[in-house]
Amino acid sequence: MAERAQYEELARQLSAVGAVKRDMGRILPPDCPAGSAAVLTLLGRHGAMRMSRLAELLAVDMSVTSRHVAHVAARGWIERSPDPADRRSRILRLTPAGLDQLDELSRRTTHLLADRLSDWTDDEVGQLIRLMTRLRASFGDCRSAPARLSAPVLTETTRTPANT
Repeated sequence: MAERAQYEELARQLSAVGAVKRDMGRILPPDCPAGSAAVLTLLGRHGAMRMSRLAELLAVDMSVTSRHVAHVAARGWIERSPDPADRRSRILRLTPAGLDQLDELSRRTTHLLADRLSDWTDDEVGQLIRLMTRLRASFGDCRSAPARLSAPVLTETTRTPANT
């Protein structure tokens, strides 16, 4: 098992991944913010779905999902059609324009990663993919279950009114 110092360094490195995500967000087209890109990506990966399923996959509430969906629908990237099983619900699916936008997002992301990781070998990129996949699997579906911690992750002393 890894030493405590290794876990502390891992926690620092995982926090720094936010900078990578922000850099990736900067390459998005101006009319396709991160929330819209996430909607397109999930519909591209999972296919047509109800808004409730999309909210679950996005791990945000329905009001946030609704805003993202309205944004992409206004641009013609998705269509909302009545669910045959429940006419009150809508099924969301990518349009041809949405598929084109998704292709553009993929092209931009791939280009950025290829540029930033140009000095990495194919084996190193493959190893990163395997390890990140394993890390995500170790955490399970973080969207649906509360975190299970037996001890605090942070090592700094936290002051509360009871211990000050």
